[in-house]
Amino acid sequence: MTKIKEIYKCNVCGNIVEVLHAGVGELVCCNESMQLMSEKNRDEGEEKHVPVVEKLPANVCQGKDGFRVRVGEDKHPSTKDHYIEWIEINTTDGKSGKKFLNPEEDPEVDFYTRKEVKSIRSYCNIHGLWKKDVV
Repeated sequence: MTKIKEIYKCNVCGNIVEVLHAGVGELVCCNESMQLMSEKNRDEGEEKHVPVVEKLPANVCQGKDGFRVRVGEDKHPSTKDHYIEWIEINTTDGKSGKKFLNPEEDPEVDFYTRKEVKSIRSYCNIHGLWKKDVV
């Protein structure tokens, strides 16, 4: 049984799927079951993956409420071979926003919302899915 917002990866071709509607079926790609990606929340090793969120002052956001999200206390590497594919913000009212990044693009994104941030997720092309609960 799948759940909304779960991330699955095909270990054959590398396809990545996010569940938008929960269901009882099994996700299959390349004739094999897709792997459910676990949300890691503690850094291990040299690279830092856990997202960091900070409230932006109004003057930075042009009067809007905003949050800056970066991946890692020390910024995550951003090379052709090792980078953050996307960063996602989830608010307490159930809404979310996602920014897709390119290789060599800075793993930092500003999101604008008046709602409280519930959690942040990011996806590293090598080390998988990471999450930080905020509230």
